[in-house]
Amino acid sequence: MHPRNIIRQEPVVPISRSLPGGFTFGRRVAGHFRGLPPLGCLLFHGIAICLLFLLPRYATAADRPNILWITSEDNSPYLGCYGDAQARTPHLDQLAADGIRYRNAFANAPVCSSARTTLITGMYATSLGVQHHRSRVAIPAGFKLYPEHLRAAGYYTTNNVKLDLNLAGEPQPFDETSNRAHYRNRARDQPFFAIFNYTTSHEGQVAPKDGKSSFRIPPEKILLPPYHPDTPELRRDWANYYDQMTLLDAQVGERLAELEREGVAEDTIVFYCSDHGGALPRGKRNIHDSGTRVPLIVRFPAKWRHLAPAPAGAWVDQPVSFVDLPATFFSLLGVPLPEHYEGRAFLGTRQAPPRAHVFLYRGRMDERYDTVRAVRDRGFRYVRNYSPHRPWGQHYSYPFQVMPGMGSWYAAFEAGRTNPDQSRYWRPKPSEEFYLIAEDPYELHNLAGDPAHATARDALRRTLRAEIIATRDTGFIPEGMFDRLAAGRTIHDYAQSAAYPIERIVDFADRATARDPAFLPELRRALEDPHPIIRYWAATGCLILGARAAPAKADLQARLGDEWADVRTVAAEALGYHGEAGAALATLATIVKEGNLYEQLAAQSALEGLWRQGQVPLERVQGVLRGLKFAEPADRIPRYLLGLSAVAP
Repeated sequence: MHPRNIIRQEPVVPISRSLPGGFTFGRRVAGHFRGLPPLGCLLFHGIAICLLFLLPRYATAADRPNILWITSEDNSPYLGCYGDAQARTPHLDQLAADGIRYRNAFANAPVCSSARTTLITGMYATSLGVQHHRSRVAIPAGFKLYPEHLRAAGYYTTNNVKLDLNLAGEPQPFDETSNRAHYRNRARDQPFFAIFNYTTSHEGQVAPKDGKSSFRIPPEKILLPPYHPDTPELRRDWANYYDQMTLLDAQVGERLAELEREGVAEDTIVFYCSDHGGALPRGKRNIHDSGTRVPLIVRFPAKWRHLAPAPAGAWVDQPVSFVDLPATFFSLLGVPLPEHYEGRAFLGTRQAPPRAHVFLYRGRMDERYDTVRAVRDRGFRYVRNYSPHRPWGQHYSYPFQVMPGMGSWYAAFEAGRTNPDQSRYWRPKPSEEFYLIAEDPYELHNLAGDPAHATARDALRRTLRAEIIATRDTGFIPEGMFDRLAAGRTIHDYAQSAAYPIERIVDFADRATARDPAFLPELRRALEDPHPIIRYWAATGCLILGARAAPAKADLQARLGDEWADVRTVAAEALGYHGEAGAALATLATIVKEGNLYEQLAAQSALEGLWRQGQVPLERVQGVLRGLKFAEPADRIPRYLLGLSAVAP
């Protein structure tokens, strides 16, 4: 194995090894023989070494199971065992027949990096400040990642191959991370925790390869979800995606067969899940079931079946989410649970009381900001949109590049060929959403304003607020403010301090984003608040009100001189509604040139907002951006806008 092809760390193994009957060799036992003459010591060590190598392979692993965790990318439960009639997934279906399926399993975030941060830390990404896609935020030094705890407990940990942890320093917490990482590389008798990650279902694989003309399901026979218009591109993308899911299933089947060949199947608990929902448009990056609900299957061999909560083939209905998985692994493997972990074990000897709901979130996805929080229980989903002035379907460069169906959907919308259910994705969002899942699985009918469901809606609204406050959610802090506010600390440490008045901030953000002009006097007063986060949300509230915030014009003009660029950015975009396009452009041009990476992204979005609302011609926006050089991902919005024609909508 060439060293350049593998990232490998020395395994952390126990000092001693256990023999049948509980007898132990190691430093503790050797200490009792310190008084022996040299020959006696030599004889003792010789016998010990011989016994260790003559033990059967399962001697030390017999008391602790292995875990094989198979993950796939960007797929909702598009499996036959989850009732998808268009799926052909025989190996995963058999895994479900031999194991248990979770009906209400969710990624806490609908994008890979933030979902993986939640998984690797055992904490909500919003608690740590890593809810943004590709953020590279530092977390407290004492917060160990779950593989580090497993290694300290004697497990050999492997990851084949994707990390994408979204953390500063790109930590490597596994014994091995590479495309050759494998549990067979462990020490003799050492239990293992092995991840195999497949990208076969990633959104980058949605589009058919050039020249592909044959599909298992002909595109014309594909059953489209009601939120997708009937375009040839979407039909081909869906048909190809189901082919990719069948390829994924074969890969899973081979990995399971390998477990048998290696002779460790009867000692190994198998987990399978995807890293979030998707990958077709309105899946990945979206807070609804289409972006957050995942398949989760767990198979227990006979030896460990007493740990299963239900018989083979059964459904488990309790809500679970990614933050719970590390705690669950520790419960199954007998590893102590760190005090700062926020997940609850749902399997094993130390199960927590079942959750009634899961907490979901999204922040910046790629180059686009859109702050959303939600809770989902078995029957309902409540969503709070803190960027209701932005559409669900912002122009994310990557999916527009790799999925023809995404562009075809937007083109159909622009041409007026989409019905209301298909059009809403490209329009500004409501401040609140509330869905009855059993009657509306595609979450098309927003019941937030329906008096018949007010009691259930209000209960989940309170639940969401409680989750935000209990975790001291960092998502209400503009990303461009992180470093300056943290002042040498982590953003988590800042958010845990009295300097971050989370209750006041979240309650004010709720009012600011409610689209209610009755709150305008409070917004105007808050534009002078000493706290920059409150001023930011005050300006955001004025922006969301648009022309109805006219009495706040002078207050917004004063904020063009604010010491914080994120406040200036929102005030500038809001002033576009009040005949101040020139001042807005000048302010944003300065931030685009001089701001940090995240201030640049926010200012670029504001420039696009001015144009899309008809307040500034495209040529003037392009004039601000032309000739400037930006780091990725801040180069994506300029490339998009500079590529548009002056007559583009």
